[in-house]
Amino acid sequence: MPDLKQMLTQVQQMQEQLQQRLERLTVEASAGGGMVSVKMNGQKQLLEVRIEPAVLESADREMLQDLVLAAVNDAGRRVDAELQQQVSLFAGGLNPFKLPGLF
Repeated sequence: MPDLKQMLTQVQQMQEQLQQRLERLTVEASAGGGMVSVKMNGQKQLLEVRIEPAVLESADREMLQDLVLAAVNDAGRRVDAELQQQVSLFAGGLNPFKLPGLF
Protein backbone atom coordinates (compact mmCIF):
# COMPACT_ATOMS: atom_id res chain seq x y z
CA MET A 1 0.00 0.00 0.00
CA PRO A 2 2.78 2.54 0.72
CA ASP A 3 4.05 2.09 -2.85
CA LEU A 4 0.63 2.91 -4.26
CA LYS A 5 0.34 6.01 -2.07
CA GLN A 6 3.81 7.14 -3.10
CA MET A 7 2.99 6.59 -6.77
CA LEU A 8 -0.27 8.54 -6.47
CA THR A 9 1.58 11.39 -4.76
CA GLN A 10 4.13 11.45 -7.57
CA VAL A 11 1.40 11.46 -10.21
CA GLN A 12 -0.33 14.35 -8.44
CA GLN A 13 2.95 16.31 -8.29
CA MET A 14 3.58 15.64 -11.98
CA GLN A 15 0.06 16.82 -12.80
CA GLU A 16 0.57 20.05 -10.84
CA GLN A 17 3.92 20.69 -12.56
CA LEU A 18 2.38 20.04 -15.95
CA GLN A 19 -0.49 22.42 -15.18
CA GLN A 20 1.98 25.14 -14.15
CA ARG A 21 3.91 24.70 -17.39
CA LEU A 22 0.73 24.90 -19.43
CA GLU A 23 -0.26 28.10 -17.64
CA ARG A 24 3.02 29.66 -18.79
CA LEU A 25 2.88 28.20 -22.31
CA THR A 26 2.16 30.43 -25.28
CA VAL A 27 2.35 29.40 -28.91
CA GLU A 28 2.14 31.40 -32.10
CA ALA A 29 0.87 30.30 -35.47
CA SER A 30 0.18 32.03 -38.75
CA ALA A 31 -1.51 31.44 -42.07
CA GLY A 32 -1.27 32.97 -45.51
CA GLY A 33 2.45 33.60 -45.25
CA GLY A 34 2.00 35.59 -42.06
CA MET A 35 -1.02 37.55 -43.23
CA VAL A 36 -2.91 36.33 -40.14
CA SER A 37 -1.12 35.44 -36.90
CA VAL A 38 -2.50 34.25 -33.59
CA LYS A 39 -1.12 33.69 -30.11
CA MET A 40 -2.68 31.02 -27.87
CA ASN A 41 -2.02 29.91 -24.30
CA GLY A 42 -1.77 26.37 -22.92
CA GLN A 43 -5.49 26.29 -22.13
CA LYS A 44 -6.18 26.99 -25.84
CA GLN A 45 -7.45 30.49 -25.19
CA LEU A 46 -6.65 33.04 -27.89
CA LEU A 47 -4.50 35.82 -26.53
CA GLU A 48 -3.92 37.81 -29.68
CA VAL A 49 -5.01 37.97 -33.33
CA ARG A 50 -3.02 40.02 -35.85
CA ILE A 51 -4.25 40.71 -39.36
CA GLU A 52 -2.08 42.42 -41.93
CA PRO A 53 -3.71 45.51 -43.44
CA ALA A 54 -3.40 44.08 -46.97
CA VAL A 55 -5.86 41.33 -46.07
CA LEU A 56 -8.40 43.89 -44.92
CA GLU A 57 -7.88 46.02 -48.01
CA SER A 58 -8.68 43.07 -50.27
CA ALA A 59 -12.22 42.96 -48.81
CA ASP A 60 -12.25 39.17 -49.32
CA ARG A 61 -14.17 38.12 -46.26
CA GLU A 62 -14.08 34.39 -47.02
CA MET A 63 -10.30 34.44 -47.42
CA LEU A 64 -9.91 36.25 -44.09
CA GLN A 65 -12.18 33.73 -42.37
CA ASP A 66 -10.17 30.85 -43.84
CA LEU A 67 -6.86 32.38 -42.75
CA VAL A 68 -8.07 32.99 -39.19
CA LEU A 69 -9.45 29.47 -39.00
CA ALA A 70 -6.19 27.96 -40.28
CA ALA A 71 -4.04 29.96 -37.87
CA VAL A 72 -6.22 29.09 -34.86
CA ASN A 73 -6.28 25.39 -35.75
CA ASP A 74 -2.49 25.37 -36.19
CA ALA A 75 -2.02 27.03 -32.80
CA GLY A 76 -4.27 24.39 -31.21
CA ARG A 77 -2.17 21.62 -32.77
CA ARG A 78 0.98 23.27 -31.42
CA VAL A 79 -0.48 23.36 -27.89
CA ASP A 80 -1.40 19.66 -28.21
CA ALA A 81 2.11 18.80 -29.41
CA GLU A 82 3.70 20.70 -26.53
CA LEU A 83 1.39 19.00 -24.04
CA GLN A 84 2.24 15.59 -25.44
CA GLN A 85 5.96 16.40 -25.27
CA GLN A 86 5.67 17.56 -21.66
CA VAL A 87 3.76 14.43 -20.63
CA SER A 88 6.42 12.29 -22.32
CA LEU A 89 9.17 14.12 -20.45
CA PHE A 90 7.42 13.59 -17.12
CA ALA A 91 6.88 9.92 -17.88
CA GLY A 92 10.55 9.36 -18.72
CA GLY A 93 9.98 9.08 -22.45
CA LEU A 94 7.04 6.75 -22.02
CA ASN A 95 3.48 7.95 -21.95
CA PRO A 96 1.48 5.52 -19.83
CA PHE A 97 -1.47 7.91 -19.98
CA LYS A 98 -1.72 7.76 -23.79
CA LEU A 99 -5.40 7.22 -24.35
CA PRO A 100 -7.17 7.38 -27.70
CA GLY A 101 -8.43 10.88 -28.33
CA LEU A 102 -6.52 12.41 -25.42
CA PHE A 103 -3.67 13.81 -27.55
